[in-house]
Parts: sequence; C-alpha cells; structure tokens
Amino acid sequence: MLSHVEVPLMSERNRTSRRDFLKQAAAGAMALGAKGKLALADASHVSGNSRVVIARDQALRGPDGTPAERRVAQLLDKAMMVFSGGTEPAQPWRRIARPGQTVSIKVNTLAGKGLSTHLALVLAICERLQQAGIRAEDILVWDRDTSEMERAGFQVSTEAHRVQCYGTDRVGYEDDLVAYGSVGSRLSRILTQRSDLLINVPVLKDHDGAGVTIALKNMYGVIHNPNKFHPNGCNPYIADVNMLPEVRSRMRLIVCDAMTAQYEGGPGYKPQYAWPYNGVLVAQDPVALDYTGWQIIEHKRAEMGLKTLEADGRAPRYIATAADEQHRLGVDVPGKITLLEA
Repeated sequence: MLSHVEVPLMSERNRTSRRDFLKQAAAGAMALGAKGKLALADASHVSGNSRVVIARDQALRGPDGTPAERRVAQLLDKAMMVFSGGTEPAQPWRRIARPGQTVSIKVNTLAGKGLSTHLALVLAICERLQQAGIRAEDILVWDRDTSEMERAGFQVSTEAHRVQCYGTDRVGYEDDLVAYGSVGSRLSRILTQRSDLLINVPVLKDHDGAGVTIALKNMYGVIHNPNKFHPNGCNPYIADVNMLPEVRSRMRLIVCDAMTAQYEGGPGYKPQYAWPYNGVLVAQDPVALDYTGWQIIEHKRAEMGLKTLEADGRAPRYIATAADEQHRLGVDVPGKITLLEA
C-alpha cells in the first residue's frame, strides 16, 4: 500500500503567520537588507532561512499585451542580482555554471502559448549563460514533447554551435527504472545524458488535483509515466519524484515564470482565470518557492471571491511532504522563508 502524509490543521498562531506571509508574497514585499551581498552558494539561505526573490514590472508588456523582451531581460537581471548580490548581469550566472558544463533548462509547455514558459525569459537566461562562458551548444532547452514546445512558441534547434531546443520524444527515456518511495520511473535521457546541471523554469498556476503546479511538479516532465502519479493530489508522488538522485543532484536554480499566472482551472490554459502578475520568482529551495507561489495564488483567489484551495478540497499537501523529515527538499514554514523584493 502506498503511504501518504497528511498535513495537520494549523494552529491559530500559524494561521496568523501564514496570513502575514501571504500579504508579503502577494505584494512582493520585504526590502533587501544588508545581507543582500551574499555569494550565490550561500544565497538560498539567510540566517538559516530559505530566500525567495519576487521581481515584478508593471510596465512589462507592450501595447499588444505581450511581455517585451528587453524588459523581461531586465526583470530577470534584477531578480538574479538581488538573489546573488551580483553587480552586473552575467555575474550570478558564473556562480551557477562553469564553462564546459552542460546546462539544461526545463520549461513547461503543456498549456500552450497562453500559459507556458515565455520564450523571452528563456532567451534571456540563455544569453546570460553564454555571457558567463557557457557555450551555446552546451545549453539545451527542453520539455517532454517537441510538438508541445513548438505550440508554445519554441523552435526546434539541433544545429552545431547553437542553443539546442527539443523534447524528450526526440531522444527517449532510459531503459532502467529508478525509484524513490512510491515512485518508479524511467528518466529522460536529456536529464541523464545532457544535463550536468538543471535550471527549472516552471509557470505559476493552479492545478485541478494538486492545488498548484510550480517548481516541484514541473519535474513530472522528466519521467516517462507521470499519469500514474496523480491520485491523492499527487501526494507524496511529487515529493518522491524530486527525491530521485538524478533530479536532486542536478537541480541548481529555479526561475519561475509568473508573468502570466492562473488562479483557477489549471493546469490547462483558461484565459478567464489568468492574470498578468508580471513577475518572476527566483530561489534554490523548490519547497519555499512553491509555498510562496501558493500564497500568491490564494491571495488572487480571495481577491476574485473564490474559496481557498483547502476549502475546495485540493490544498497542495505535497508541499508539506516535500519539507518533511523523510524528504527535506526545503522549507514550507513562513518564519523560515525570507522574501526579497527586486
């Protein structure tokens, strides 16, 4: 029998703490203090806390409503320099990857062009990596399916001396199963053979079963059988997928695309429930980032007159599982997450 972890009801004190955190997350609050000059190796924690940077730009979009490439790059630079304490745009990326390493960028393109990782954000990441000394051909942008990527606006690229871009369907999955806890899967050969390190670029959105789908659940796109792991709100399966050594050892950075977010009706794109949050979230702790994204979505749901995900029967309990003693993938306690505004 597969086990699962139940989340206990919060005390009133914890509820108050969560409400305060929600307000901070929704506003992108908490000013950067004197500790903002930490090196990236130390940047994910401040005084024992995980840190999440929220960067927003209300002038991000052009007249047609599309995020402008230049402003997206500037938004990314602001977020990364606050996160790492860098003084120029390429500096944080030199701490992420070294020349000679292969860097894969896992996007999310399931929902089509309306609610997928924006191409402009990925282009900005690729440019900064190259400025940091990573060869173009050592960068691979990927998701599970090439056709889904193309529908989201990405162009297939396999030419030498260029950034590579294609789905796992082009190379397949490993023959052997890997397992942790309740999960047994074959992993994408892109992850195992073309990724010295992984940059996770998910989208901030609602999920009809799991509650939200952000950084942790984006790793369902690296396994061959994600359909098996949706019962019980994907709990504990999401946490267990992220515990697979091949995933955990390669994960280096999360840049969450929150330019267009969705608070209801996910994971597919429902334009009536999408809104221009015009932001990105940066972290190295996927649990802290997912908890922060959850609170942003809850704030928007409240603003729109919807009940909480808990009241809707789909609170994202996998977040607490990912933080528990068996997983320790990060922290989900508001008092241990430091929010920084960029």
